[in-house]
Amino acid sequence: MRPLKALISLDEAMRLAMDLVRPIERKEPVPILGALRRVCAEDVRSTIDVPLADRAAMDGYAVRARDTVSPDNSKPVVLRRIETLFADRVPQKRLTTGRCTEVATGSTLPDGADAVVKVEDTDHEGDLVTIRAPVHSGQNVSRRGEDIERGSVVVRQGEIVTPARLGALAAIGLARAQVYVKPRVSILTTGDEVVPPGKPIRAGQVYDINSNTMASIVRENGGEPILLGRTRDRLEPLRAALRKAIVNDLVVFSGGSSVGEKDMTVDVLRSMGDVLFHGIAVKPGKPTVLARVQGKAVLGMPGNPTSCLSNGYVILAPMLRRMARQPPANPRIVEVPLAERLVTPTGRVKFHTVRIVDGQAVPAFKESSAITSMAHADGYIEIPADVARIEKGEMVRVVVF
Repeated sequence: MRPLKALISLDEAMRLAMDLVRPIERKEPVPILGALRRVCAEDVRSTIDVPLADRAAMDGYAVRARDTVSPDNSKPVVLRRIETLFADRVPQKRLTTGRCTEVATGSTLPDGADAVVKVEDTDHEGDLVTIRAPVHSGQNVSRRGEDIERGSVVVRQGEIVTPARLGALAAIGLARAQVYVKPRVSILTTGDEVVPPGKPIRAGQVYDINSNTMASIVRENGGEPILLGRTRDRLEPLRAALRKAIVNDLVVFSGGSSVGEKDMTVDVLRSMGDVLFHGIAVKPGKPTVLARVQGKAVLGMPGNPTSCLSNGYVILAPMLRRMARQPPANPRIVEVPLAERLVTPTGRVKFHTVRIVDGQAVPAFKESSAITSMAHADGYIEIPADVARIEKGEMVRVVVF
């Protein structure tokens, strides 16, 4: 056994972790539907006006606005319909005095028209249309380029492609968008006892939880997980696994970062690169290691599932979001009273999971090896290192998962 030496503070650990990673520079073209929630890698300018021409914004009749006002402003005006247009039809006839064109929403306005009378404000008999409500110039008309002007920026570099922005790309006819590549994250599990889900299991073995939870964290925060499977607890297999993993943008180990005889991750990292810290003053998640190997970040997570997942949220997710050019997470926080007294050791920042029941925070943490400490929780409260207890009924801030 090799006890951890002086622990680094969580704030210092986060500073080192965030300084070690850089926003991704690689780009790739993708079909616009595949660009959803990706980060745009260039300013996208429109090569067309949207709409391409003045269009009817209502079903009704395209008119010259001045023709809809009677001389004494009291009597309806009767105009003659000269053409009927649907949205995909192009006008063939120019409007002149006393004439109108029947239009559907989206129809191109004919030359000479400058307004549309809603169908509800009209009556017709044959080609004679009675206008019961006058309109002014521009009324019920979508002007050319009113939505998007030719040459204008539709989506800016660095913006997330939301459904609305994707719609704007489609509106200008863009079939593919240039986006930043998702950071590729190698995920390795150590431990001779770890078995992939779906395989038979025997006493002394456990299913691989951490690869799946870490891959989920990676996906949720803009990365692409590359699962490289389990590595034996031996120095040479660990070195070989790390050499294979380091070709990607970030490496995440789970297990092997603690103080047991077979916890060799730190030894391998020291032999191949620089260890920036080993051990954080945080609970759960103390035996966490961060190293630089070939200029890339390697994050060694605890093997206990709750410790691993907790640091996945607290450390890995912010690192990934920086690399993926995603904005910092903005979690939902609710303030509720604590349902029962909570006593904790001092000296480390604690992340204590809770369930919200009847408007109160009920402690849910069991132990670091129990994944249900997280799976059955609604969120967590952060307890400062110098706080030993929180009394029942005291208001706490719950960060909702």
